[in-house]
Amino acid sequence: MDTELLGSLIDRLAGALELYARQWLEQPEDVVQEAFVKLAALSTPPRNPAAWLFKSVRNGAINAGVAQRRRRRHESAAATAATAWFEANPSTPGEVALDPESAQAALAGLSAEQREIIVAHIWGGLTFEQIADLAGVSASSAHRVYQAGLKALRERLGVPCRSIPSRPTRS
Repeated sequence: MDTELLGSLIDRLAGALELYARQWLEQPEDVVQEAFVKLAALSTPPRNPAAWLFKSVRNGAINAGVAQRRRRRHESAAATAATAWFEANPSTPGEVALDPESAQAALAGLSAEQREIIVAHIWGGLTFEQIADLAGVSASSAHRVYQAGLKALRERLGVPCRSIPSRPTRS
């Protein structure tokens, strides 16, 4: 397809195509872009490129909208049926019992980096060297992020940090 014609079609129809596709899905930009890419890749341009674009956008938007709704239903069902991230802490002498929902909310409230490192280390059993390789950071950075995440969790949950006995100074 002639690049000048393609540019003219984009200028003239992109907004209208997005508006047209919006009746089937919330964010139609990708579907519209995909239609223009498909048009540009055709070896023989259609007789009426505008009509072809509208048909392509319609089909793409309907398919994407169905997938979007299916994904939302699945995510909603999974969220309501999902087991809690934490189990209630049995009454163990010296242990602080945490509410599982509060612990889950506190973990979800951490930065993605902190959450990733904490879960990988505590529940995944990965070393900081393995986490460093996984996350693309140094082992010392992974450890610092881990410590900061634990501190944030303790603050959010109102759990005191363990006190470390100070070493006696030598005179």
